[in-house]
Amino acid sequence: MKADTGRRYRLYPTAGQEEVLTRWGHTCRALWNVALEQRRYLWRQRRITLMGSAQCRELAIARSELDWMADLPSECGQRVLANLDAAYLNFWNPDHPAGFPARKKRGHRMGIPFKGRYIEVRKLSRHWAEVRLPKLGWVRFRLSRAVGGTIRNATVSRDGTGWHVSFGVHTGRIPDASNGRPGCGVDFGVAASAFVSTETEPRLMPPTLNKAEQARLTRLERKKARQLTHAKRHNGGRYSNRLRRTMAQIARLKTRQANRRLDFTHKLTTDLAQNHGFVGIEDLRVKNMTKSAKGTLDAPGKNVARKSGLNRSILDNAPGERRRQLEYKCRLYGSRLIPVPAFHTSQTCGNPACGKVDPTSRPGCGRLFRCVHCGWEDDADHNASVEIEARARRTGGSVTNSTRSAKPARVPAPRRRRTREALPATQR
Repeated sequence: MKADTGRRYRLYPTAGQEEVLTRWGHTCRALWNVALEQRRYLWRQRRITLMGSAQCRELAIARSELDWMADLPSECGQRVLANLDAAYLNFWNPDHPAGFPARKKRGHRMGIPFKGRYIEVRKLSRHWAEVRLPKLGWVRFRLSRAVGGTIRNATVSRDGTGWHVSFGVHTGRIPDASNGRPGCGVDFGVAASAFVSTETEPRLMPPTLNKAEQARLTRLERKKARQLTHAKRHNGGRYSNRLRRTMAQIARLKTRQANRRLDFTHKLTTDLAQNHGFVGIEDLRVKNMTKSAKGTLDAPGKNVARKSGLNRSILDNAPGERRRQLEYKCRLYGSRLIPVPAFHTSQTCGNPACGKVDPTSRPGCGRLFRCVHCGWEDDADHNASVEIEARARRTGGSVTNSTRSAKPARVPAPRRRRTREALPATQR
């Protein structure tokens, strides 16, 4: 099986090109919403399932009657309908976590899809290149890495930092054979972003925003709230230019934060896939883990603010994105990804001679695991990663530790006790 991959570059359109791309982006969003509403209406009224092939014929009629629709390249509209088909297929697939396709708001990420056969790329210099887009011409982009294959499709998008172009590239690379290296178990957490069973120190994700950036984000969020209140009371809900500038500043900070999180995630998953024969992880249900605790009016929840903070911390570590990356990187680098049941991994003793499950071995959510049966002491996250590796070796395994092929690496107690909860409040 040969691999396809993605390449993303920073795009630098001129002022006129940016205006056209913005107009096309809003047209794609409107086309998605109209096509989705048409499908929902036909299903509710007549129980008819409408697909993109039938809507493409209606799109041709709309292009002949609406100038703003005819301004968009025809292949872009066809790709939007194809993407809507894929969203429906993912929703119908019981093995896919996608929900029902949703409408795209005006503030949604703007994207314009193109077909690969209409795209042409030429290199200008060592760091610059151009891409030719239908009805727009040549647009410069920063050649931060070689394209390295045949372009299958392209998407022009805009986020808080500017415009980007992404290429779906067929590289022709064949996945590596089994690398034959020892396996590991990885425990993804909050206090420790990732703890590998074969290591003695956790891998911590650097703060995605420093103190100054976090303070500025808080200040901008409060400013945005005040401006929104003023717009609703005195401007009929219409956004002012100042409010739009504030929203753009927030978007830049949020994009910077997301890019830093993604950079750490890619480095972590690549290292795990390249240097291990298999990677065992917990089969987590992230949506269930991050459900709100606010409850209902009749049965209000408890510790709602604390649960909200925990949900943000879980999502900030992106366990779902890490699993997605490991799934294709393990295949690419000759490794295997083995999800194991997540129940009782934090309550199971990592001692090969014990392996008993007892919740009293880890009181509360402390960082220290002390088995009440054999006296085994270890960092709680490292102990969980050892249990994950043991279950992965049994290809799913059971709750108890019955077999282990190697003695796990033990974390020194003095270093283990200097964890986050043991630090003074001013140093956390």
